[in-house]
Amino acid sequence: MDKKTLKNKNLLFAPTESEVHYIKVTPDSDEYLKIWIKEPTFLQLEKAQAKLINLNSRTKDISLEMDTLFRYLWEAFVEKTEPALSAIEILRLNPYVGNQIKEILPDPFALEGDEDLKVSSDEP
Repeated sequence: MDKKTLKNKNLLFAPTESEVHYIKVTPDSDEYLKIWIKEPTFLQLEKAQAKLINLNSRTKDISLEMDTLFRYLWEAFVEKTEPALSAIEILRLNPYVGNQIKEILPDPFALEGDEDLKVSSDEP
């Protein structure tokens, strides 16, 4: 079976432009927070997965660090917000806003197109 070699290597890379999202401030408000989210690269998603698990080699304890993961996702993928939010303000976000942001941040455990991820060992 003859396989075509990639001609446009740009298809291999994550987009460099961020996507704007609108986060409703309260359920009954007509005001929104504008937030720009960058597309993740493969290595960024791998790093995000590593941020979740904390292994203490001395005590052999394993813990899940959701706050560390969220902080990494925010720093790595949020390009900007309008209005701008400081680090302290991010910590003070209410659950309604925070949960909407969590939904639009990249999910490091979801693989897109995973049904097509089987690597062919056939030689061309």
